[in-house]
Amino acid sequence: MKVLAIDCAASLCAACVYDAAVGRELGRSVLDLGKGHAEHLMAVIAEALKAGATDYAGLGAVAVSVGPGSFTGLRVGVSTARGLALALKVPAIGVTTLEALAAEAATAFPGRAMLAALDAGRDEIHAALYDEMSALTYGPAVVTLADAVAMASECSAVLAGTAATPIAEAAGRTFDVGPRTATADILTYARLAVAKGQGERPKPLYLRGADAKPQAGFILSRQRP
Repeated sequence: MKVLAIDCAASLCAACVYDAAVGRELGRSVLDLGKGHAEHLMAVIAEALKAGATDYAGLGAVAVSVGPGSFTGLRVGVSTARGLALALKVPAIGVTTLEALAAEAATAFPGRAMLAALDAGRDEIHAALYDEMSALTYGPAVVTLADAVAMASECSAVLAGTAATPIAEAAGRTFDVGPRTATADILTYARLAVAKGQGERPKPLYLRGADAKPQAGFILSRQRP
């Protein structure tokens, strides 16, 4: 099965074609835009398909980053993925930016807890905690810097994402760190989508502090979402 992966969660407008049968990327196209994903995404997809010697009819699924990330970028990426999937009669599979970043960190530091954390502005952090088996144990949620420091310190977690450096600095200690970026490599989204398989239709993941704040003792209880 060939999978088209799309990522517009951050400044990148990215697409790749992945052949799940052989575990190999066939082609990609990536632009660092900042803004303007809607104007460029279809051309980026076309370039990735061309590079992968694939057409739309050859696709078996569409993967897309669902956030957290850029409000506009997520809407563009998810709506495009869903539209293509509907037209092609194939599944659309959503992957969060946090699980993708954690997966890349896990590749570099296998068998470790992972805290994927993105700077959300206004002294907030978008975070998700994964255990040594890469199973989600908390989040995705909006937390304070102090919350993130507590989670990372308790688990001696590997950090990933744009908030990795602030967390380490606030903790006053050294952590192992994976990618410090706002999103993962486009191939990571394709691979994770294949592993997840078909589920609910993807939708943008928007986190709000009032709804997502952890309760006291969440670290010990390890509540699942």
